[in-house]
Amino acid sequence: MNFPRRLTLRLALLLAVLSGGGTVLRAADVAEVQKALLAGNYAAVIKQCQGELAESQGNTEWTMLLVRALLATGRYAEADTMMKEALLRDTRSIRLRWLAREVAFANGRPEEAARFVKDILTAVRDSRWQYQAPADFLIFGRAALIAGGYDPKDVLEKVFATVQKADPKLRDVYLARGELALEKHDYQLAARAFEEGLKVLPDDPDLHSGRGRAYSGGDRSVAVAALQAALKLNERHVPTLLQFASHHIDSESYEEAEKLLAQIIEINPVQADAWAYRAVIAHLKNNPDGEKLAREKALSPWPRNPRVDYLIGEKLSAKYRFAEGADYQRRAREFDPAYLPATAQLASDLLRLGEEKEGWMLAQAVHDRDEYDVEAYNLVTLQDTMKKYAAMQDDDFVIRMAAPEVAVYGPRVLALLRRAKESLVTKYGAELAKPTYVEIFADQRDFAVRTFGLPDVAGFLGVCFGRVVTANSPATASSPTNWESVLWHEFCHVVTLQMTKNKMPRWLSEGISVHEEREANPASGMRIDARYREMILGPDLVPVSRLSAAFLAPKTPRHLQFAYLQSSLVVEFLIGRFGLEKIRAILGELRNGTEINTAIARHTVEMEEFEKEFAAYARERAEKLAPGMDWTKPEAELLVPGAEDKLAEWGKAHPDNYWLLRQQAIRAMEKQKWAEARKPLERLLELYPRQKGADSIHRQLIAAHKALGDAAGERRTLEAWAGADDEAVEAYLRLMELGAAEKDWAVVRRNAERYLAVNPLVPAPYRALAQAATASGDDSTAIVAWRTLLQLDVPERADANFQLATLLNNRGDDREARRHLLLALEETPRYREALALLLKLERNGTKAPGGGASSGAPAVPELTTRKALE
Repeated sequence: MNFPRRLTLRLALLLAVLSGGGTVLRAADVAEVQKALLAGNYAAVIKQCQGELAESQGNTEWTMLLVRALLATGRYAEADTMMKEALLRDTRSIRLRWLAREVAFANGRPEEAARFVKDILTAVRDSRWQYQAPADFLIFGRAALIAGGYDPKDVLEKVFATVQKADPKLRDVYLARGELALEKHDYQLAARAFEEGLKVLPDDPDLHSGRGRAYSGGDRSVAVAALQAALKLNERHVPTLLQFASHHIDSESYEEAEKLLAQIIEINPVQADAWAYRAVIAHLKNNPDGEKLAREKALSPWPRNPRVDYLIGEKLSAKYRFAEGADYQRRAREFDPAYLPATAQLASDLLRLGEEKEGWMLAQAVHDRDEYDVEAYNLVTLQDTMKKYAAMQDDDFVIRMAAPEVAVYGPRVLALLRRAKESLVTKYGAELAKPTYVEIFADQRDFAVRTFGLPDVAGFLGVCFGRVVTANSPATASSPTNWESVLWHEFCHVVTLQMTKNKMPRWLSEGISVHEEREANPASGMRIDARYREMILGPDLVPVSRLSAAFLAPKTPRHLQFAYLQSSLVVEFLIGRFGLEKIRAILGELRNGTEINTAIARHTVEMEEFEKEFAAYARERAEKLAPGMDWTKPEAELLVPGAEDKLAEWGKAHPDNYWLLRQQAIRAMEKQKWAEARKPLERLLELYPRQKGADSIHRQLIAAHKALGDAAGERRTLEAWAGADDEAVEAYLRLMELGAAEKDWAVVRRNAERYLAVNPLVPAPYRALAQAATASGDDSTAIVAWRTLLQLDVPERADANFQLATLLNNRGDDREARRHLLLALEETPRYREALALLLKLERNGTKAPGGGASSGAPAVPELTTRKALE
């Protein structure tokens, strides 16, 4: 759309004449005061505007600036009075009516706010020619979105895009685009809108703050930088201060959050979001009186404001208090049943509580009302996918998986969860709600949608909400991942979260789960390694009282993993120093609402002393990692190519240095000098035997042994690797091969089981397990393994069916044996061993169930069988 710029110019000239030529100066003054408003100089803006209006009461621009400053400082009644007077004077301005809508909301009159939207649309419909200026056209677009009946995509592309093209420096268009995208949970689109605005308006704190919101669920470093930029431009910018307060609540830094909230309330004593956050903090501190007072204060300007309860509930749900969060969303919906954010959040809460019927229904309701809401669309689409999932269940568990995967390893999942329940529920004395829901997703995007509402959230293997566990299938893994360890970890969360009613800090929840992984399998879980040793002995150990914050804004991915490790070391220290019963007592205190530091002090020692003792313990544990190893780190220049002589000279004083030995081995392997490489590799493994993960040297040492023809050395290193690393699939596979060649069926079976704990969707471990079980006389295990191979649709189906038939015949199940023989012959009609066994069964008079072959396989008369054998 083209705007009548000539008409606008003529109007400006006319105004200049009517005002005696002062309009240009007045416009400049308005721009300066607008800058002051954006900079947070609210008192100065109010004073300036009041002075200007005393001279020229009918000036709408000064009125709007004054009203915005009054709203920013919580003077809602004064803003209301000013707005009523302005509306009587200026009956045409739709920009004034848009602001009047905000004033009506601030004073608790939502019906009046809705009328202003209708007035705007009516005015544009009746006198379109008056509202062609970019700022007016933008207001029309925003009103159209609220009124409904207008496609948001059309408004975005035909209104907002047109406005931006006509006036690229109109800040409100970028804010409108960004806010619309945030409302639809399209964070990439929101970021793009705010960043386009910042290219032309780099000093706008609202745009920087919006960019911070767009990145808050993704790249936190970008989000924090954007928020800091906003505060640099306006240190009293309330939306930004609220975001930082929210971040501190997430990291359990409640004192820091309170400081920011106090700063906001000093600016605006009735700022609803700030008081809502105070209610959240009071709730988390088990202060119901403070919570009630803060909520009432938040609702004081507008007693039925649905956003207040929505915001409290959303924040509680972010702390995994889903039941309490859901209660607040129901309150919000009582105030306004049409308030969509509360409906969407309630749907998410209910799905995480296992209340799926109502949860899916509400998600569908959100999608029906707003088809552009990304999270609602994702959930509704996911529901269609999950309807095709298969389910297994008993009294304790409901497990949902893709149907093909259920047939392959579903029973293993159920067996593992039963073992975890027997171990962990007994250990911690928990009582669990029944059943626990476990959902394993064959597509990582489906897992992300179920867990986070968005498909592009990566880096998580599993998540527990208390009664609901979501996990990625081994099929989604890009590198070996022990799914059994993941599920054990997540079920431990089920135990501890339910014991505390989800009232536990993240560090303690994660710490117990990682600790229990190691307890269940010494090769599982995180352990101190060379890099973590350096972090513990360096500056990276976090005070226990601030440990939850380490999960939210880590410097690097390594620091995030370190937060998990340190949390598990705190739990290990707590149990070793004070006993398991103290952990159980602390969990009980948390359930009753006691704050974590208080609970720890009550059952151990004061937090200051606890932190001091733990730091000493952690450093002692780090020092004990490979105590015979020299961990002195050489200067960087000694490790570059060409510095071999200098490194060798340095090494004379450090013969057992970790970094030196690795460097010597690497350089020898690069030259394929395997005998030369083997010596430092063996020394590394001798001094530091429990290596695992990417930094482990087992793989290199095995390569050296194989190159040198040292079979015994290879076998020895493979065994060491398999015993130390629960994801060493290369070692497991090779040990299966060696064990089978030596008919060491115990080795074959042990490593097949290890392999299946990492990847149960490939044939090799089942084939090895079937072979080992058959040779050991364990027909039941062999039968399960052969049946699973058939589910994997292996090429050698004829042999698998024959082997299965043989085992079934051995245990007397001749009818089922006959069925599998017929299936084998269907694949390979001249399979002599199968024909011979079938002839034997025919002579014994065995018939398939129903008098014939089952599963579509043809019956084979004895005469045909005899001829084939002949």
